[in-house]
Amino acid sequence: MTAQHPEIRPEQSIELLKQLHILTRDGKLNQDSRRKLKQVYHLYQFIEPLLAEALAERPDIELVDHGAGKSYLGFILYDLFFKQHAPAGRIHGIETRDELVLSSRRLADKLGFSAGMRFQNLTVAESIGSERLPERIDVVTALHACNTATDDAIRFALEKGARSIVLVPCCQAEVAAELRKHKQKMLKHPIAELWRHPIHTREFGSHLTNVLRCLQLEAHGYEVTVTELVGWEHSMKNELIIARHQPDRPRQRAAERLSALLHEFGLETLSERFFVR
Repeated sequence: MTAQHPEIRPEQSIELLKQLHILTRDGKLNQDSRRKLKQVYHLYQFIEPLLAEALAERPDIELVDHGAGKSYLGFILYDLFFKQHAPAGRIHGIETRDELVLSSRRLADKLGFSAGMRFQNLTVAESIGSERLPERIDVVTALHACNTATDDAIRFALEKGARSIVLVPCCQAEVAAELRKHKQKMLKHPIAELWRHPIHTREFGSHLTNVLRCLQLEAHGYEVTVTELVGWEHSMKNELIIARHQPDRPRQRAAERLSALLHEFGLETLSERFFVR
C-alpha cells in the first residue's frame, strides 16, 4: 500500500505504521505520530548507508538489533531497506522479554516479513556465543540497551567482526559507581570537582563511559562518529555512536589513551569491560 501523506516515504508500509502506532487506526497522522515518524526517518538516514556498504560486498547481509523491545527499529529497517534492496538478508531481534519476542514474531508473520526476520529470547551477553545466530554479522544496532548491555553489544560486534555498529547508550551506572568509590581519594585533584556532586557523578560517569567506548572501538580499528538524534529532545539519552570498521586504521594511540583514562580515574577494575585485544 502506498503512502497517503507527504511525510511518509512512498515505499513505506501503511499497515506497518499502523501496527507500530505511528499512524492511527484510520491511517491518520497526529502531532505525536509526526514526531515519531521524524525520529524514525532521522535514525534511518544514518543506518541506510551502512546497510548499502554491506550490501555492496554480499547480498545476504545480516543485522542484529540488541535490546529490540517491540522490534520497532527492525521492522522499519526491513520495510524500507531489506524488503526491496536485500531480500536475501536477515534481521535478528534480540530481546529478553518473551512476550515481546512472541508479539514480534506474530507481527512479522502478519506483514509477510517472516522470511527475513528472526526474534530470539536472549540477553545480549548470551547472544555472543549463541548458535541461534550466524557467525558472520555485518551490522549491529543497540538502541537504549541499558547499562552494561551496550558494552555487551560492543563485545558481540567485535567477536562477530561487524563492519558497522550503531549505538544509542542508556542508563549507564557502572562507571559512576566506581567514581563514587574513589571520590575521597580523588578530591585532592581539582578535576574531581567534575563529579563531586551526585548528579554530576551520574552525568560525568555516563559521559566518561561513552568516551571509553569510543576509544575501545577505535582501538579495534573502527572509525567513530558521535552525534545526536534530532527529534529525540524528549529524552536526554540521544547520543548516537556510529562505528565503521577500517582494517588499516591506526589503533595503538586509541588503546594507549583508553588505558591512561582508566588509570587516571581509578577504573582499572573495568579494564575487562573495555578490553582491547
